[in-house]
Amino acid sequence: QVQLVESGGGSVQAGGSLRLSCAASGGIFSSYYMGWFRQAPGKDREFVATIRWSVGNTVYADSMKGRFTISRDKSNNTVYLQMNSLKSEDTAVYYCAARYGTLAYDGSLYQYWGQGTQVTVSS
Repeated sequence: QVQLVESGGGSVQAGGSLRLSCAASGGIFSSYYMGWFRQAPGKDREFVATIRWSVGNTVYADSMKGRFTISRDKSNNTVYLQMNSLKSEDTAVYYCAARYGTLAYDGSLYQYWGQGTQVTVSS
């Protein structure tokens, strides 16, 4: 059973940076896409970024391009989300997700989810 555990959330001032981590276990991830999503209070879940585990290809939501970077470390089965130039509108619970299959932006197509980590950006 695939398990995903996020860490690294917290509170930061606008303009600051945070790095989220997602430790993955229980699977062989060569055929997976690993994604980050977020959900702010009162809003729908939103796609942030995804990475193809095997070759490292990445895709970002337009609003995150240039500020966020998704990466993975095969040696310790961890996916990262480096977030720079944070804005108050980035405040949300951030979730790590795994999808066995092809590239997808729709969270409902991801089979496994972490518990989420809170990111709060104060202006």
